Amino acid sequence: MFLNNKSIEFIKENVKRIILSFLFLSYIPSSYAQNASNTYSWDSLPKIKETEFKKDTVEITTFQAKADGITLNTQAINDAIKTCSLNGGGVVLVRKGLWLTGPIYLKSNVNLHLHRGATLLFTADKSQYKIVAGDYEGRSVARNESPINGTDLENCAITGEGIIDGNGDAWRAVGSSQLTAGEWKSKLASGGVLSDDGKTWFPSQQYKDAHVLGKSMLLLPGKKTEDFADMKDFLRPNLMVLKNCKRILLEGVIFQNSAAWCLHPVISEDLTIRKITVKNPHYAQNGDGLDLESCKNFIVENSVFDVGDDAICIKSGKDEEGRKRGIATESGIIRGNVVYSGHGGVVVGSEMSGGARNIFIENCTFLGTDKGLRFKSTRGRGGVVENIFARNIFMNNIAQEAIFFDMFYFVKFATDSERDQTPVVNEGTPIFKNMVFDQVYCNGANKGIFIRGLSEMHIQNISISNSVFKVNIGAELAQISNLKLNNLKFTTTSSSPLVTISTSQNITFNGFTYDPEVPVLIKLEGRDIGGISLQNTDYSIAKKRLELKTGATEKMIVFR
Repeated sequence: MFLNNKSIEFIKENVKRIILSFLFLSYIPSSYAQNASNTYSWDSLPKIKETEFKKDTVEITTFQAKADGITLNTQAINDAIKTCSLNGGGVVLVRKGLWLTGPIYLKSNVNLHLHRGATLLFTADKSQYKIVAGDYEGRSVARNESPINGTDLENCAITGEGIIDGNGDAWRAVGSSQLTAGEWKSKLASGGVLSDDGKTWFPSQQYKDAHVLGKSMLLLPGKKTEDFADMKDFLRPNLMVLKNCKRILLEGVIFQNSAAWCLHPVISEDLTIRKITVKNPHYAQNGDGLDLESCKNFIVENSVFDVGDDAICIKSGKDEEGRKRGIATESGIIRGNVVYSGHGGVVVGSEMSGGARNIFIENCTFLGTDKGLRFKSTRGRGGVVENIFARNIFMNNIAQEAIFFDMFYFVKFATDSERDQTPVVNEGTPIFKNMVFDQVYCNGANKGIFIRGLSEMHIQNISISNSVFKVNIGAELAQISNLKLNNLKFTTTSSSPLVTISTSQNITFNGFTYDPEVPVLIKLEGRDIGGISLQNTDYSIAKKRLELKTGATEKMIVFR
C-alpha cells in the first residue's frame, strides 16, 4: 500500500500520542490508582470530623500572666495550656489586653480562646526562639521555633475574636520600592543593615550574609540544628505549624504579621478553618496566608485573607522528598472566602510532589489579587493533581490572569537542591488533569485564561463553562489536551488575538461570545496542533476569523 507524506505524518503523530499516553499511565503512583473511583461530588462533599471540648476553663492570669505588653508571658500561657490538658482538657481563656509572649505549644483537648480585645503579641527577641527541625516549602529544614506549635495532637483549637500577631517585621527583609518614602525612613531608623546597593533593608548583618551567600536551610544527612547558628536570623518562622494532628479548629481569630507563612498545617486531618482573618503586609516575603500541606479532610470557609503571597494554598511536599513522603492534600472544601491582596486567591503548588485531589472550591471572591485560580509546578516536582472543582468564583481587578496554569514555575530559594529538568516523562513529571470550573466571573484582568503545560506532559481534561471575562487578552493556550470551553463570554481591550493556541490537542469551543470587531478570533501557532473545534459561535463579527503562524494550517481547526 502506498502512503503519501500526509499519511506518514498522521501515523507518526498518532504513534507519538499513544506513547505519551502509555508513559503517562506508567508514572501514576499506585497510591493514586486506588482513588480512581472518586465518590465525591457537589452533592456528596468530603466529611470533616469536628472538635469538642469540656467547658472547664483555665485563665492564664491564674499563672501570673500580665496584660501590660511588657511582661513576657511565655511560661504562664504554656503552663495554663499544659494544666488544662492534663486535667482532661477544656478552655484556656485569654481576656482583653496586650499579652507579650514567646513560643506557645498547643495541647490535645484544649481550646485556646481569645476574647475580643485580646492580643497575643509574639516577642521580637529572637533568642526566645530555638532553632528546630522543621518543614518549609516541602523540605526538612532548620527553622526558628514557630510562635504557635503543635505536634501529634488530637482535638485542639484556637477560637474567639482576638488577635494573634507574629511581629514579622522584626524578621523579614524589605526593599525600598515596596514601601512609601516615610515607611522606608522609619525602617532605616529602626536599625538593621542595608544591601550594598542601598535598596534592601535586612534585620541584621547575619541575615544579610546568609542572603548574599545563598546559604541553605536544608537539614541534609549529617547536619544538626546547631550547625545553623550562624544564620539563625535568616530562618524566619511560620506563625503557626501543626504537624501530624487530628481534629483542628481555627475560628474567629485574626492571625497577622507572620515572619513567613502564616498558618501551616502539615500531615494533618479533619481541619475546620472558619471565619478567621489572615493579614500580612503586601511586602511580606513568603507571606502566604494558609498552606495546607499533605492534609486530608478539611474545610476553609467564610474567612478573609489579605496577604503578601499566595492566600489559600494547597501543597504536598517538594521534589524527591515530597514524592517519598507520598501524602496528598485531599478531600477538601474551600468556600465563602474573600481574598484581597495575594499572589493568588486559591493556589495549588508549586510544592505538590505528593499530589492533590478531590478539592471543591465555591462562592469565593478575589478582589485585587495578582491571579485568581492559580496552578503551578515545574519539571522535577512530580505528583498528580486531579479532581479539582470550582464554581461561583467572583473576581475584580485581577492584576494578571484569572485562571492560570503554568508548569514552568520556578523561583530559586534556600530549600532548593538539584533536580532533573530534562523534558522526558519520569517520576519528576508533574501531572495536572481532570478539573471542572463553572460560573467564573472576572471583571478586570490582563488575561482571562492562561495554560502552559509541558511538551512531554500536557495539562489534560479541563472544562471551563458558563463564565464571563472582562480582560485585556482572552486566552493563551499551550501544551493542553482535551480542553472544553462552553458558553464563555469575553470582553477584551487588546489588539491581540482573542485566543492563541500552540502545541495543543482537542480543544472545543461551544457557544463562544465576544465583542464585535475583535482583530483576530483564533490564532494558531506551530505545527503540533490538532482537533480544534468551534461551534455555536458567530464568526462573522470578528475582523479576522483565523490567523496562522509558524507552520499552522487551516486543517487543524474546524468551524461548525
